[in-house]
Amino acid sequence: MAAGETPFRPFETDLDESRARAILQGAVAGGEDGEMFLEQRRSEFLSFDDGRLRNASYDSGVGFGLRAVLGGAAGYAHATELTEAALLRAAETARLAARDGGGVMAPPPPGTNRRLYASVDPVSEHPLAVKIDLLKEIDAYLRGKDPRVVQVSASLAGGVQEVEILRPEGGRVSDFRPMSRLNVSVIVEGDGRRESGSAGAGGRYGYDSLIAPGNWRAMADEALRQALVNLEAEDAPAGVMEVALGPGWPGILLHEAIGHGLEGDFNRKGSSAFTELMGKRIASPGVTVVDDGTIPDRRGSLTVDDEGTPTNRTTLIEDGILVGYMQDRQNARLMGVTPTGNGRRQSYAHIPMPRMTNTIMLGGEADPADVVASVKDGIYAVNFGGGQVDIANGKFVFSCTEAYRVKDGKILHPVKGATLIGDGPSALRRIRAVGNDMAMDPGIGTCGKNGQGVPVGVGQPTLLIEGLTVGGAGTG
Repeated sequence: MAAGETPFRPFETDLDESRARAILQGAVAGGEDGEMFLEQRRSEFLSFDDGRLRNASYDSGVGFGLRAVLGGAAGYAHATELTEAALLRAAETARLAARDGGGVMAPPPPGTNRRLYASVDPVSEHPLAVKIDLLKEIDAYLRGKDPRVVQVSASLAGGVQEVEILRPEGGRVSDFRPMSRLNVSVIVEGDGRRESGSAGAGGRYGYDSLIAPGNWRAMADEALRQALVNLEAEDAPAGVMEVALGPGWPGILLHEAIGHGLEGDFNRKGSSAFTELMGKRIASPGVTVVDDGTIPDRRGSLTVDDEGTPTNRTTLIEDGILVGYMQDRQNARLMGVTPTGNGRRQSYAHIPMPRMTNTIMLGGEADPADVVASVKDGIYAVNFGGGQVDIANGKFVFSCTEAYRVKDGKILHPVKGATLIGDGPSALRRIRAVGNDMAMDPGIGTCGKNGQGVPVGVGQPTLLIEGLTVGGAGTG
């Protein structure tokens, strides 16, 4: 933590720990689980657009949430003040979930001494002027790089979340969670046509690596490269065809179309396309998918989840066979399995639920060049934008921000307007080649579920999928 910032010590400055635990114990009496989640958060966001500073904001907040759980019910209350009176009011509300009693308290989470990220506060580690000068420099660099550049946008975001998780049986867990991110986008114009490109990076660390000249220039160059590629792109073809996916960020398709369907709550409630398929083949041989919250400094990683459980490397699909789901404590107990450290919440004002951390398809044995060369008639999708997914059946629609037409194994030209349409269960079974080049995304993902957003990571190698529907305006 930078000098001058006050560390979050709620049981030294605001509350008596023994009294707070007694209030929590009263709220969960007769229940099966519960916790008090206390949080202090501060963040900043700076954006530079079209030659001027557009936004320079700072936010901070503090609060707690108190939960009592019995069976499938959970009582939850939260407040923005750390006082005993607020705890008592919250306990009275949360207690309603367990008022009939009869529950046996679940075992507490195991302890851990590991640290997956440094205690650095991006907001305080550099003066504001340094951050603004960086965004100005990015703007000037790109405008001087190519005369076709007509607009540059750059943003820097950072913050820290400090949490204390108090358990009714006596445990207490602390975590200091930094986060930073730099994004660059550029618009180019040529022959009366405008196209865009973007790049970014981030993770659970300070700004130092992001503001290093070699790193931000690489991001700026990548955004410009994408924009210039798109300036030469032709309309994407339409039809059912082979699709090669590049490594890294294209794993967002895996995250959305498959990952959500492997979260415990959807399967317990029978609303997932993968319900009742444990132990059965759901993907092609050679396909192994893990959710790994233990990778140091990654955007989706956590030392402990938001219930105090240490995160894990959880195998979901092994050589095509479904072998696991991502679980929080409540769903794991109801399904008779062990929590996997995937209980996550957006903030103290939100109840935890099973969520992904870093969801990854592991690499195979194929040479990536051979994977692309095996495409007879299709596209090679390198980068993705937004998408939509139906969890119940896995149907998805994703837009490609960088893609290429491929025929007889040869990359012909970039295409624009390509969308990939299909469903996760079918796509898993149609994977015909898995490259040996597994890569993680650069650290830009945020996942939404039930109105809550949390940072996540994705990763995958180059893949070949047969029989995906490609939407586009082209004809060949």
